[in-house]
Amino acid sequence: MRERPLNFATDGYGWRSKQFKRSRRWTFSTSCAVLEQSRKISTPIIATIHYLSLTLCFSVGSSYSNNKGTMITEMLSSVSIGKAYPLPRSSFSPAYAKPFRPSFISCLGKNAESNGSSSGPSQLELGNQISDENTPQMRSGKLEGKGTGIWQLFREAQGNILYLNRQRIMAMEELDRVKSEKSSLLDRIEQLERTKLINTRKDKFSISAELLLRIDSMLLTSLIESKEASEYRRLVMDSKVSIADYFSEIMHKQDTELLVELRHFLGNSRKSGYHIIHICTEMAPVVSVGSLAVYVTGLSRALQRKGNLVEVILPKYASLNLNEVHGFREVEAEFHSCFNGQLHGNRIWTGVVYGIGVTFIEPLNYSSFFSRENIYGYSNDFERFTYFSRASLDYIVKAGKQPDVLHIHNWETSIVGPLFWDVFVNQGLEGTRILLTCQSFESQCIEQPEKLALCGLDSHELHRSDRLQDNNKSHLVNVLKAGVVYSNKVIIMSSMQTKGQVIHATSHGLEPTLSIHKDKLVVAPPVFDSSAWDPSVDKFLPQNYSADNMKGKSVCKVSLQQHLGLLEKASIILVGCIFPDISDIELEKLKNIIGTASRRGVQFVFMGSGQTRGLNTALEYFEEELKDENMRFLNKYDEALAHLVFAGSDIMLCPSFDDTLQVPLKAMRYGAMPILLNFPYSKFGHFVDHDLEGTELSRFIEDTFHNMPLNQAIAELKNNRSKWDKKMVDAMTKDFSCDAECCDIHISAYTAIKNL
Repeated sequence: MRERPLNFATDGYGWRSKQFKRSRRWTFSTSCAVLEQSRKISTPIIATIHYLSLTLCFSVGSSYSNNKGTMITEMLSSVSIGKAYPLPRSSFSPAYAKPFRPSFISCLGKNAESNGSSSGPSQLELGNQISDENTPQMRSGKLEGKGTGIWQLFREAQGNILYLNRQRIMAMEELDRVKSEKSSLLDRIEQLERTKLINTRKDKFSISAELLLRIDSMLLTSLIESKEASEYRRLVMDSKVSIADYFSEIMHKQDTELLVELRHFLGNSRKSGYHIIHICTEMAPVVSVGSLAVYVTGLSRALQRKGNLVEVILPKYASLNLNEVHGFREVEAEFHSCFNGQLHGNRIWTGVVYGIGVTFIEPLNYSSFFSRENIYGYSNDFERFTYFSRASLDYIVKAGKQPDVLHIHNWETSIVGPLFWDVFVNQGLEGTRILLTCQSFESQCIEQPEKLALCGLDSHELHRSDRLQDNNKSHLVNVLKAGVVYSNKVIIMSSMQTKGQVIHATSHGLEPTLSIHKDKLVVAPPVFDSSAWDPSVDKFLPQNYSADNMKGKSVCKVSLQQHLGLLEKASIILVGCIFPDISDIELEKLKNIIGTASRRGVQFVFMGSGQTRGLNTALEYFEEELKDENMRFLNKYDEALAHLVFAGSDIMLCPSFDDTLQVPLKAMRYGAMPILLNFPYSKFGHFVDHDLEGTELSRFIEDTFHNMPLNQAIAELKNNRSKWDKKMVDAMTKDFSCDAECCDIHISAYTAIKNL
């Protein structure tokens, strides 16, 4: 049967082959899809791919006249893409461009095989007219050659399309990358702007604190007299809100200009709070070693929120964290303090921390005192902190300050007590009183009496049993005892103890002194940072929870079990214990208690605080001796894991009265039962404290959990879980933050000593 030849219509696109039509439709639809994707990027590639695709779809079967027809390569060479996107070397060269006039044509496949769409005497001649004199053999040879050339041209064009498409994809990826970088950059700029806004925005306390420090600077540089400085301080203290609004925009002015504004603003006002100056060795986050740092900052902020004015004086250590110190600057005036019978120069620095004015004293002659790596632990600690205490009092007098209360802390600044009453009280400080806070009586500083003369004290007058003489070593003086004897009030920080328990159990040799001065003693719960320890927003927990929704606590327990390789089951009772320290007696008690509980399927997690090497050694020995699959020992303290231990535990063991880690407070905050390893009265028999009350915190713990031993607590949890869950929810809702009982006790103490 004779094959039907291809027929061209007058428009040159009259293909009759169904197979070729399908092929053409597929190629056209593909090119349209490429075109649609290419519209997303405005580059020369779009036009090129579009042009190539459409050209290849229709050019093979097109019929052009001599004056209108052009080669595919001529059309391609007209697309200007070479500079931006160079193409690989191919047949797209003007040398290939020759005019042609097609006649009847057979579509040939690869290797010039006919596709069966047509037959007959067809001929394609590039650049020459069809010659009637050519023989059929000649026409057949030319047709085969021309068909091979078309497929070669198609393959090269197809390669170029793929190349250009790859370039397009690369361009799109590059554009996405640039967009991503731009978005990240914008987010970073926004974050920096927020940080800058937070750092530059000042509340009324920050402005008042900075203004007070500027008044000190005016006095030290002799711009004003002491009396005028006192008037301005009273003005700032009594007019916090209005003066903050007035001076917020002019704090950048020089002292002389600021003084003019102060004089304009000066007026009569009624005093509404106390002026307290802390003389201390730590303050979070500037310098933090133990619980004192958190206590000073937390209490100071709470006091200012209740209308009091608070300042802090610190040594200028070499290792200060100044990230939260705003307006940190050196006062351009030198002041002198007395030490070892001579006057010595000091440099003064000031700044504001969380709205609290802070003064840093830097010795010039004794510069090595505070230029060391550590804060404590040196053989001359007595000299270091005695110098600082004397310099602080000299500075207060020089600056004309007249605070209501000088608040001193631990033994390091206890020497302020005798110094104040024997040397400074008549230097404009007649209305000032002294309050001592003790985080613990464990560290007391026992020294030779002769060393008291370094700061100007009379050792013969003070080396007496009713003053500084140590109760056990009568030939020495006790610096912490000096603070107790010479202070108007002594506040003892304790979560669980009453006043009687402190005197008789944990006074470390000061029991006779504390008994004599028991009317001075007040017990207060430690400052608790409830914002840092809050399970509803704790970033270290896999799921947050609160008293209203406790589901997350079970998730935290399973997460802790999984992390430590314990059997993962929320119903298993888990006991946590984070040690600040532990004695041999307590270790023996733990062995007996834990052995019994573990056999009942109770899980235990022990973590050391990392503060003492002996504790880690004890835990390692403990772990080696017990070797129980229900126990895990973590020698290294980890902050994130500590949060998870509190959240995942049903019971938290409190192995001692040490309040450094505030275990009872954190346990109740996270819905765990605080159980004392030592019954409160075990160290001194069955002493019953009828007359001397404890804190609301200790009474709540005693009333709620009845000071029961661990085995009884475990039995209660197993037998009456719903009852204890209700008690824990109640404990979680109690406010034991520093704004509550702790702050109220201090204000009451300030009021009591001001009325003396």
